[in-house]
Amino acid sequence: MPRTGRLTTAAALLAAISALATACTGPAAESAADDPKADVTLAFWHGWSAPGEVRAIEDGIARFEKAHPNIKVQVTGNMTDDKINQALRAGGAKAPDVVSSFTTDSVGTFCNSRALADLNPFLQKSGIDKTKVFPRTLLEYTQFKGNQCTLPLLNDAYGLVYNKTAFAAAGITEPPRTWSRFVEVAQKLTKADPSGDSYEQVGLMPTFHGYETTPMRLAAQWSPTYFDAEGRSNLSRDPAFAKMLTAQKDLVAALGGYEKLERFRSTFGDEWSAEHPFHTGKVAMQIDGEWRAPMAKEAGVAFEIGTAPLPVPDDQAADYGKGYLSGTVVGIASGSRKQNAAWELVRYLTTDTEAVVAFANAIHNVPSTLAALESPDLEVTPELRTFLDIARHPKSSTTPARADGGTYQLTFQDFAYAVEKGAVADIPAGLAKADRQIDTDIAKAE
Repeated sequence: MPRTGRLTTAAALLAAISALATACTGPAAESAADDPKADVTLAFWHGWSAPGEVRAIEDGIARFEKAHPNIKVQVTGNMTDDKINQALRAGGAKAPDVVSSFTTDSVGTFCNSRALADLNPFLQKSGIDKTKVFPRTLLEYTQFKGNQCTLPLLNDAYGLVYNKTAFAAAGITEPPRTWSRFVEVAQKLTKADPSGDSYEQVGLMPTFHGYETTPMRLAAQWSPTYFDAEGRSNLSRDPAFAKMLTAQKDLVAALGGYEKLERFRSTFGDEWSAEHPFHTGKVAMQIDGEWRAPMAKEAGVAFEIGTAPLPVPDDQAADYGKGYLSGTVVGIASGSRKQNAAWELVRYLTTDTEAVVAFANAIHNVPSTLAALESPDLEVTPELRTFLDIARHPKSSTTPARADGGTYQLTFQDFAYAVEKGAVADIPAGLAKADRQIDTDIAKAE
């Protein structure tokens, strides 16, 4: 079961940024002088904790150690970004040499504070052209202001997972491609319970607390630009944001209204359990990642599952197939005295096609290199193929890295919460206020 990155509170992020900015860093990557062929032990910290995930990591490390007999790797799992930040600040013998994070929003912080080493010199020294190895969008969220302080380690693509049996019963023959059709389908699949006060099934849980239904993932379908050429927040000047918020608010109203939907949402099971509302039939369409279909099958659902890209605005119908991308990142601690050896591990995990494919197959994620996406060894189910196509789509997008980590996204998200509740009378004015707050927060972080 993959773990998607979660936005933490703005206060926590800003505190982490401030602390990391004062961290003592080790030698610059360009001056790393350790001998990668010498006997050495590396400390690798990652966030995976489920047995299958941990086993997949261990299998990959075993293959690496077999190919690099002089390098031993001590692996520590279930490490949060908070624990990683603390260790990077403290440094010393107990600090990790290589770290992996689920939270792409942390990349701007890691790079801006120089807590992680710039990997560009290592890539150049190894003769690796990153633009020919990794998809463009993945490179966007793994660097900040030219500092490639992380590299992609698998990829998450977001699309639509739907109940094909429920579709057939409602006479729906294909997933919706445009937003207007999406609304129609969601309404048709929504069934009230006998009391009329709740639901037996909703076509979609459209509120922004509905697991993976976040403002950022929906906004990607409108192809937004978060920042202008000068780096200023662009929420109020790009019509995409107001259009998305208005469309989502109208969808909430069409499915019964915010309060009624939220009462129904309170009956949902845990996102990562067999009691997920898609698994139990309470939700017919789910905005989610590539892992949801195999998880539903493992939960033993009694219906047929389909996957598709998320619908696009009606005036962007030609761009159908795009979506939001994120993923896991990996980097080398600036304080590590074993950076050349650490690079051997990072290079293997992120650029070795066999390693990337094996890891993707094991934990049902999208591969993070162009070669792995096309590998004949990739185990491609019909459900996964949808997400591979989303990952390849030239107009798929992500949220850009910034020095304030994910704080700018929290500001946007909090505003979106207010909009869907009906608490915002003037969306453009509210977006302009959010712009000012985002610019202030970024200025402080930098």
